[in-house]
Amino acid sequence: MSSKEIFEERRSINFFDPEKNLDDALLKDIINLAVLAPSAFNLQPWEIIAVKSKEAKEKLYKLSSNQPKVLEAPVTLIIVGDKNGYDTSNPIWDVFLKMFNGDKEKLANTQGYAYSLYGTSEERKIKFAESNAALLAMSIMYAAKAFGVDSHPMSGIDFDGIKEEFGLDDNKTIVMTIALGYLDENKTLYPRAYRKKYEEIVKEV
Repeated sequence: MSSKEIFEERRSINFFDPEKNLDDALLKDIINLAVLAPSAFNLQPWEIIAVKSKEAKEKLYKLSSNQPKVLEAPVTLIIVGDKNGYDTSNPIWDVFLKMFNGDKEKLANTQGYAYSLYGTSEERKIKFAESNAALLAMSIMYAAKAFGVDSHPMSGIDFDGIKEEFGLDDNKTIVMTIALGYLDENKTLYPRAYRKKYEEIVKEV
């Protein structure tokens, strides 16, 4: 499947086949491909919770407007942004130190610059975490399609409730959830909805 075909054929699947499982190795392949997504300073301020057990699915279902796809899909991913991902505690900075040939002053200057961009207010922290994690989320959906796996992103969810139920601390923010699995062939999707074109969404200046 070409890159163009992945874009054209990816659909948000409302009906998942509950009898079709998603192999653990395939899920890992999807995620390991998706993490090639870009991120600010390559800091990768994201985490993923893979909801697979019946108990966890039922909890998430109640916090997701009772959307059946949460129960039907073999796995639903909770996409989490780390508001402190710019902080010096991020192990990615160790990679920077090696890249800088051990120059700790250069590392400190780079860390300070990252803080000035992303850490000076709660608004900046949230935008940093959510914008980067959203890049990962879209990357996951395209990676899934490349492996023949269907997906559906969800934002009609109880963000705070999910955060509490799954034990996330205050530095984390829920960005969205993504159901992964396979279309129930006994159901029919609506035709793809109209998409706005260049002339409708782009303002040239």
